[in-house]
Amino acid sequence: MSRRSASLLTSGLLLIGLMFAAVLIRVPYAEMSPGPTVNTLGDHRGSPVLSIEGERTYETSGHLNMTTVRVTGVNYRMSLAEAVVGWLSQDAAVIPHETLYPDERSADEVEQQNAEEFSRSQETAKVAALRELGYELETEIIVSAVVKGGPAQGKLHAGDVIVAVDGTKVTEQEQVAGLVTEHEAGEDVVLTVEREPDDGDDGGDGGRDGGGEERKRLDVTVTTVPAEDDGRALVGIQVGLGYVFPFDIDIELADVGGPSAGLMFALGLIDKLTEEDLTGGTFVAGTGTIDENGNVGPIGGVTMKTIAAREKGAEYFLTPADNCVSATADPPDGLTVVRVESLDDALAALESIRTGDTDALPRCRG
Repeated sequence: MSRRSASLLTSGLLLIGLMFAAVLIRVPYAEMSPGPTVNTLGDHRGSPVLSIEGERTYETSGHLNMTTVRVTGVNYRMSLAEAVVGWLSQDAAVIPHETLYPDERSADEVEQQNAEEFSRSQETAKVAALRELGYELETEIIVSAVVKGGPAQGKLHAGDVIVAVDGTKVTEQEQVAGLVTEHEAGEDVVLTVEREPDDGDDGGDGGRDGGGEERKRLDVTVTTVPAEDDGRALVGIQVGLGYVFPFDIDIELADVGGPSAGLMFALGLIDKLTEEDLTGGTFVAGTGTIDENGNVGPIGGVTMKTIAAREKGAEYFLTPADNCVSATADPPDGLTVVRVESLDDALAALESIRTGDTDALPRCRG
């Protein structure tokens, strides 16, 4: 064999080896890419995203799309080849695995957290929207979460309304911990709760619609355990504030997790509950968390969400103020990125859009 042939053969074998290595070698990275975007004013998989019963609703037009990001799973390890392709792609972002998954949670725990955050975002969206429209909402003390492996697991459920502790009526969140810690660790505590019929899911929400079935009242006995730091008695729950809604509101959207759809859910509800057509027929998309007072918070993956929105046809994109720099680093052509800090900001932006006064829009600047 000539020297030239030997060199070509060696180079070819080396190239083949490198290709196999690129496919087989796993690297500690994860990938984000544009995910589905769904119109909160429309249907998804044959069912309305937002359903309202017991209150008058109005026809809507245009779009108020919530946006999502696809991410590789917590247990998935990218190959070197996949990472290189992702780094070269304009429609994907390859980032360290620990950035997306900073602790040692299992896939089930990640899924559970995403589901709980999504459920909370639905409830805060309802509260913010109804308050914006002037509704007065009653509040109640609820179990907002049950600690995994704690003494209350399997006995209390997220969404349970706490009526009393050891027979003492509860009217403030702080009362629950105060009454529980009057016990020594190892003693029993009796919590009187009200529960929706057939509600046995630890991922329940923190709100109650009007007109639903009558709730069950029951006494639940929990044996306390000592806190690791100071030994005080604990039952293993987190206590929060729930809201009673004056009519039925249902948000149906499967296979979505996390808190970032809150703003768009709130806008969709306001659009359906008011005679004014918020979009004026325009395609608007957006993202952002929302709290009970209508404050809009930052989210992750905003660059991927702007790409998804524009590919779907959006002309305007509402983004939290803290995400403006990322959202405008390389914005898709034809998409106007609008800065919002609150639900009021978003409503003002929609008014400018539907009236054609787009010079008044608070655009994001990189």
